Amino acid sequence: MLEKNIVLLLGANLGNKEETLRQAVIEIGKDVGEVVSLSHFYETAAWGKEDQPSYYNQVLVCKSTLVPQDLLYATQNIEQKLGRVRKEKWGARIIDVDILFIENEVVSDENLKVPHPFIQERRFTLEPLTEILPNFVHPVLNQSLSDILLHCKDPLTVKKLLIK
Repeated sequence: MLEKNIVLLLGANLGNKEETLRQAVIEIGKDVGEVVSLSHFYETAAWGKEDQPSYYNQVLVCKSTLVPQDLLYATQNIEQKLGRVRKEKWGARIIDVDILFIENEVVSDENLKVPHPFIQERRFTLEPLTEILPNFVHPVLNQSLSDILLHCKDPLTVKKLLIK
């Protein structure tokens, strides 16, 4: 089976955020594929539902042979293993693992959209993404991630933390 570059966004705003993200990276290495690149951690105010603690976010690239639905299943399993309980849309969570890109593929299934449909609207995603993949061209928008970030209208402040 062919290995593909998978780009994931990790987010946490409950518990020990730093430790949870580190544990998620370990689990992704075991269940999804070898992690080949990691952004720094970024701290951001909550997006979509603001009355909750700030988030730590991190983007990573891993190599995987999983097909899209198996990838979704694996990332949701990791969320469950680390204690995620789905209660409300955009609610506080111990861990969130979003699939941003699968190489240059476009997936439009009932339960999975790749590229992630809100990348261009979310500074907390674009900042760590452009740290590690500034010249990657979004397969639908046909713009580099750096250009997309430059035109992002999201007003939330995203603070790069000097830890990975």
